[in-house]
Amino acid sequence: MGFSLKTDAIVLRSIRYGEADRILHLYTPAHGRVSAIAKGARRARSRFGARLEPFMEVALLLRTGRSELATVTGADTIDARPGLWGSAAALDGAARAADAVARLFETDDPHPEVYTLLANELTLLAAGLDAVATVELAHLANGLAFRLKLLLAAGILPQLGSCASCGERDHLCAFSAAAGGVVCAACERGAFPLGEEAYGFMVAAVGQPLTGAPVASARALAQAERAIRETAEQHANVRLRPLAA
Repeated sequence: MGFSLKTDAIVLRSIRYGEADRILHLYTPAHGRVSAIAKGARRARSRFGARLEPFMEVALLLRTGRSELATVTGADTIDARPGLWGSAAALDGAARAADAVARLFETDDPHPEVYTLLANELTLLAAGLDAVATVELAHLANGLAFRLKLLLAAGILPQLGSCASCGERDHLCAFSAAAGGVVCAACERGAFPLGEEAYGFMVAAVGQPLTGAPVASARALAQAERAIRETAEQHANVRLRPLAA
């Protein structure tokens, strides 16, 4: 027997289904990732209007039953973030942020901090990033800072304070996902070089809010992205989409 569920949600993905329906991948604060069908959502006179587009934050009424898909029976807009749709870079950043959440948090386990983090990221992207260097580098730095915070929420943030192999706090010059983080010169065999700037970016990005994400050179950000990508693959068996084109 089904029951009704009220929840806030962010639309991670919206897929056309049948003649007029939509399949929705949602992220919620108390129920993790939820899949639902919005019947008739693509009809011109649908009662849902444009409320169920990707990256919308909505208050939903769902009907659950035997199917793995809940049914959307009501939807009200919490935040449409129209600024996302005026910038190709912001829209791309939103898509990659939603995709990273979907891949790293694919169960119904509650992670309210992830919901809040994603909402804050979408708001920041919609408002526009203040680029210190270039718009491209600013968006890349922001995306990497967001992913580092996702790794923290997932419990797989790499060790950054000392060598993941021997505990040495000095001469940290490389990164090994297998070891679990940064490694020193004596333990760098099998690791890839991690420059001082990339290391500093990762430490600062974890410790600062998204609005204060540091900007670094393209080379440093590429090293940080590799460290994040290999960590997700090694410890969560998740392959994240590249941020750089």
